[in-house]
Amino acid sequence: MSVKKSSVTDIFGVIAPSYKEKVLRFNLQKVKKKRSDKSKPPFSITAEFILRFNQTKNPKEKKKLLDLARKILLKCKRKLGLSTLGTGEHVHLPTTWIEISYLAQCKGQIQDEALNVLYASLDHASFYYDHPPALFFLAESILYRLCCDAFLKPYLYSLEIKLAKIGYLISLRLFIYFLYGHLESFKEHLLRLQPFLYALSFSGEIYYMYPNIFSNVQVILKTMDIICKRELPSDSIFSRVENKNQHEGTDSHMEHLQDNQKSYEVNNLLWHCVAAWTCVQKNSPHLNNVLEHLTFHKTQLQNKCWMDSALALLVLGEAAKLNMACLKTLMDIMRDFLLTIMSVQNQKENGSVDFSWAWIIVSIYITILTEICLYAAISNLRKTAFIGFCDCKSSKKYILPLDKSEEQPELRETSFLGLLDYFSSKMSDNCDEVIWIGYYDLVYNLVKMSWELRGDEEQDGLRNVIWQTLQKTKNHEKDERIHNALNIAEAELNDPTDPFTRVSSNAGDEIFSKYIGWRVANILSKLLFPSADILPLKKPLIKPHKTKYLYKKQDAMKKKVLHFTVREHPSVIDVPLFSNPDFFTKRDEELTRIIDHYWEKELQIRQKEDAICEAKERKERELEEKKHFKEIMKKREEKLHKQTKPYELPPRTEAISLEGKMISPN
Repeated sequence: MSVKKSSVTDIFGVIAPSYKEKVLRFNLQKVKKKRSDKSKPPFSITAEFILRFNQTKNPKEKKKLLDLARKILLKCKRKLGLSTLGTGEHVHLPTTWIEISYLAQCKGQIQDEALNVLYASLDHASFYYDHPPALFFLAESILYRLCCDAFLKPYLYSLEIKLAKIGYLISLRLFIYFLYGHLESFKEHLLRLQPFLYALSFSGEIYYMYPNIFSNVQVILKTMDIICKRELPSDSIFSRVENKNQHEGTDSHMEHLQDNQKSYEVNNLLWHCVAAWTCVQKNSPHLNNVLEHLTFHKTQLQNKCWMDSALALLVLGEAAKLNMACLKTLMDIMRDFLLTIMSVQNQKENGSVDFSWAWIIVSIYITILTEICLYAAISNLRKTAFIGFCDCKSSKKYILPLDKSEEQPELRETSFLGLLDYFSSKMSDNCDEVIWIGYYDLVYNLVKMSWELRGDEEQDGLRNVIWQTLQKTKNHEKDERIHNALNIAEAELNDPTDPFTRVSSNAGDEIFSKYIGWRVANILSKLLFPSADILPLKKPLIKPHKTKYLYKKQDAMKKKVLHFTVREHPSVIDVPLFSNPDFFTKRDEELTRIIDHYWEKELQIRQKEDAICEAKERKERELEEKKHFKEIMKKREEKLHKQTKPYELPPRTEAISLEGKMISPN
């Protein structure tokens, strides 16, 4: 018994604890595994997922990974707020931008859809403080793919067009943050971009025959050049390259950079364009005066430092979508610019004047004019932007075949058809780059407009004119560069055939920027006119981001390491780019509220007084009517000896007596 007992004791006293430890260890490992599984969301993008997606050849696994990628894409669309213009409690743009950039590394249709979603989000998103880190990450990713992937391919792919368009939106947003003075703490990010910008500066030979891409690349380089000169030391790589290519005679109104103050001053043309847009938004009576001053500064469009001019056209184009006077001013400014450029280039004596950059302004203007033709507020604005202010009968000559016996047309107005007629008449093998690039962009945007207007019954007339004009161009134009524009536009729309005969289309693709112009105009108006109800007509001498109304800057953000795996983050409340209103704005609002309160009381008192007066007048009218009626009855009684009212029968007894008298005794 003792042996058995001792053995039992050994079993429960020695063996059992070791078994408990094993069970505890197993449970701990299980719990840790569950926690690790919970830390990774079910739809997360990792390096392993991207490699498996791109390299797998198993059909079942490929289908499973494709379904998972589509679920991730749907989640990103919701977090980007595509249906709500980037607003909502579920929206967190910086994290989702990085996540969608990772998803864009999956080849095939997922890559195209991810880039389309990213382009649409960057187009309509608002400006917030927490965006610059994510924008720098996107800029580095896009430039890396352009310089290291796209340059090595022997042919042009639609992917390069999308990357260039996304890079254009990113650089435009970073330039706005630069104007606000919010990029001072991002010098390390700018230094990381410099090798890619250096490589991109040599892309002229690659993209020269594709102006739609080359213009976006030039905007990227120009904005980064201005930002780097302002934020980085003078011995940086990119600034040295740009200084070698820099021409003398820079306009001081266009770009005023000083080492001691480190300030950037916008030119008068941009300032007045923002003022015109603000007048249109507030329905101000000062719009005509602002447009007159704007026309006075139209020669600044000819300055070589063209970034402010591009922004000015973008802002004025947004005002032209709402107001006919702004549209006419925009077209007049561009007409004067083109006539000046062409006259100077025709004079071979003036070889010292360099307008090699003028084609960029022309390309940007044609894109803005195309957006006005599509998205203007009323049909009259869309029609005027496409046909012009002249007689509509003259538009028939754009549809009919060209007659070589006719004289070359003059540039009367810079509508879409007016530019098409002007540039097509001057096309030749050795024509100036402004002419063939302008004609190229017009044909390129014609194809894209026809695709955008598909299925829109309200604009059948415009679509028919576009179709007839495009068919005439296809049939009668022999220049390979123009046919190249047709092919690239159709390839960008993911349709190798005629876009007019297509049956199905992807409605989610964004081919034009619909909202970035309005976002830029709105944020610039808050910078240049922070609390002005009545716009001054002269530009202030102070720098825009040195005023006392400048919005508060965000505190220096802590450096964070961006891991390759993107996890779910709790939603962060978006901090607006501008702070609470200042003292003067609050005082004006309080005075307005008090005036409205007392005005409501005054209206109530007046309504009571009016009601009393109406009741008094009603009583007086009734008394006069009664008095008048008594006078009539008195006169009737005197004349007819009757007390009955007119058209009133006598009493029944009186009627019976009268009847008895009338009956004869027989």
